Amino acid sequence: MPRQLNFDLPVNTDYTRNGFVPAPGNAVALAMVADWQNWPLGKLVVSGPEGAGKTHLAHIWAGMANAPIVAARDLAGLDLEALAAAPVAVEDVPQIAQDRAAQEALFHLHNMLAAAGHALLMTGVGTPNHWHMGLPDLQSRIDAAGHAAVALPDDALLTAVLEKHFADRQLTPRADVIPYLVRRMERSFAAAQTIVAGLDATSLSERTPITRKLAASLLDNLETNG
Repeated sequence: MPRQLNFDLPVNTDYTRNGFVPAPGNAVALAMVADWQNWPLGKLVVSGPEGAGKTHLAHIWAGMANAPIVAARDLAGLDLEALAAAPVAVEDVPQIAQDRAAQEALFHLHNMLAAAGHALLMTGVGTPNHWHMGLPDLQSRIDAAGHAAVALPDDALLTAVLEKHFADRQLTPRADVIPYLVRRMERSFAAAQTIVAGLDATSLSERTPITRKLAASLLDNLETNG
């Protein structure tokens, strides 16, 4: 039986540009986000699997464009006219594939932003032509947007992300900890942050160094409670 570890994981995610680790799998998306004022038709879709960094890219863009970030599923309850007064980032668009009211809201928001000359960033899992919006006019507008795909981090990027999280917390794990984590952990930026936060909390509470054994216990605990 894995040892049960109890800790409160902090959720203060660093979504700044300095907190983003560039890599071949996200380089095109990062460059397109940075060049947002030259997007064709003023809109971009950032797509990719869960945990690949889409939300981080949305926050980087929102900071540059002074744009709010809204969840697609919340659009039907928002003041679209007020929202369209500036660039907007809409997250998790595929989640509204069965939500007609939210689709109609996004369709109207899209048209309002286009008329006002403001940019629109959309994110979602999978490629946009497979989002299967029930509103054909909305799907056609999504398909017409520029598209930047991001991939899950490879071993080199996961290693760099883990190293950064440890360094940010002024932690020095044993030399075999990061290679071990890279082999076993979920391949996502969110998982890297959760794991390092958990190791920090557990190491502090148990007054023990960050070793491979501690890492194994934490991963077992996360898998058991996941």
